Amino acid sequence: MPAQCNTRPSLIAHRGMPRRHRENTLPGFLAATAAGADGWELDVHMTRDGVVVVHHDPVLPAAAGALAGAAIADRDWCDLTDVSVGAAGERMPSLDEVLRSAAPTIRVHVEVKARGIESAVLHCLARHPGVLIAVHSFDHRVARRIHDANPQVPVGILVDSYLLDAPHALRGAGARDYWPHREMVDEALVTSIHDAGGRVIVWTVNDMTQAAALARIGVDALCSDVVDELRTSLEH
Repeated sequence: MPAQCNTRPSLIAHRGMPRRHRENTLPGFLAATAAGADGWELDVHMTRDGVVVVHHDPVLPAAAGALAGAAIADRDWCDLTDVSVGAAGERMPSLDEVLRSAAPTIRVHVEVKARGIESAVLHCLARHPGVLIAVHSFDHRVARRIHDANPQVPVGILVDSYLLDAPHALRGAGARDYWPHREMVDEALVTSIHDAGGRVIVWTVNDMTQAAALARIGVDALCSDVVDELRTSLEH
């Protein structure tokens, strides 16, 4: 029988509250805090002039009008500060803006999407020493580079398959956090990561029954589009 766990997993808002606000925007992150999130998860790219920005795709969306489809890496930050990225006119924030908006109790989980921006991300994080942060990526080399450059920054690795030796991957990247897809998690995986000194953060969990099952086997955190619903469900 699975081990019973009485501790509620931390709840991480996946790109904010994407069912209420444009993903990866300040209104969404602030709404997540109001909804009881323990952390925010976001994606970053970098502009041509070195500003780390919060956006999922490497190009601007249709809402950007004349700049729709333009590569973020080919534009300076001043070109993008007033550009709409959502139907309600939401702006694409810089990582600095998001970090300035984070409450002291919120941990900001930064997913590095673009190549070669690790140094810029670390410099940005260093400007906000009072903010709880962590960095993760599907590119495990990114986690390793961040760890080697600053071992004080917790790093994580994203996976969408069931690795036969997950602790080996965790150690190889110098990582603390193991981010598996929700369909690739069982008690054996959770135990192996915990035995290796790591934490299991599952993405993207929007189903209440699945969330309860994952909580019972002791995952450390759930990344979700509906942190308000998960919080209510898991606390009752």
